[in-house]
Amino acid sequence: MEKIGFVGLGIMGAPMAGHLLDAGFEVLASDHRGALPAELVGKGLKSVAGHQALAKAADIIILMVPDTPQVADVLFGENSVSSGLSRGKLVIDMSSISPIETKEFAKKINALGCDYLDAPVSGGEVGAKAASLTIMVGGEEKPFERARPVFEKMGRNITLVGPNGVGQTTKVANQIVVALTIEAVAEALVFASKAGADPAKVRQALMGGLAASRILEVHGERMYKRTFAPGFRIELHQKDLNLALQGAKALGVSLPNTSMTQELFNSCAANGGAKEDHSALVRALERMANFEVGAEAEAKGKAA
Repeated sequence: MEKIGFVGLGIMGAPMAGHLLDAGFEVLASDHRGALPAELVGKGLKSVAGHQALAKAADIIILMVPDTPQVADVLFGENSVSSGLSRGKLVIDMSSISPIETKEFAKKINALGCDYLDAPVSGGEVGAKAASLTIMVGGEEKPFERARPVFEKMGRNITLVGPNGVGQTTKVANQIVVALTIEAVAEALVFASKAGADPAKVRQALMGGLAASRILEVHGERMYKRTFAPGFRIELHQKDLNLALQGAKALGVSLPNTSMTQELFNSCAANGGAKEDHSALVRALERMANFEVGAEAEAKGKAA
């Protein structure tokens, strides 16, 4: 088994690294941001002093950080991964970042005699914990096959979709679909709830028809149960939709509903909800309706 260096042990990264440890991989992490998660240390996670040392010690280096500037800093900043690389190593960025910048990062890593894959994921915290992530990979066939045993410990639907940058483009497309579907579910439940229907029963009924989706199942429940602890934060989805809108401008493509949904996320963030789960987009619609999902059904239940 190849030795794995892992950068970014947050909501998503920690369970992903945990699955690699459970599978028997030796996993190293740089300790520049404080103590490592105790659970992972208990499974055998080892600490090294900084990204350069991590790159020197590992065969494959995985990044799972929030945004493009963080990836750039880890790869090319002070005490960077690139400064510790030697020929034949593989860098895998599993963050969700700019497709354009990704292509440049790949060229710089390739110039050092190393391979590069962009491999963003979908599935959120639930998918990370269940090792059921969808992994969208950009890069060449040979490094993809090298990485496959690693990917298979973290996800199920693993696809090489094209050259470097195409993995990130696919993730942006994914985030458009997810955002617009969350918005549609929110509209439906606000409408049904204000009309006096029980949103839980409406969701249950819709799950048996063509409207059924994973988002209706998971985020629809979050909306009426008011459970907005983050699986994927609004501020991160704002970042992803910004990438979509910037790309659309460059391509001369119109994304009207993406723009509208981004404004709803912006409204949530402006009202203090940037760190809530993206299902909390429903709050923006509720403010306009002056009504909270489930309020009518709850009032009827109390009256009965």
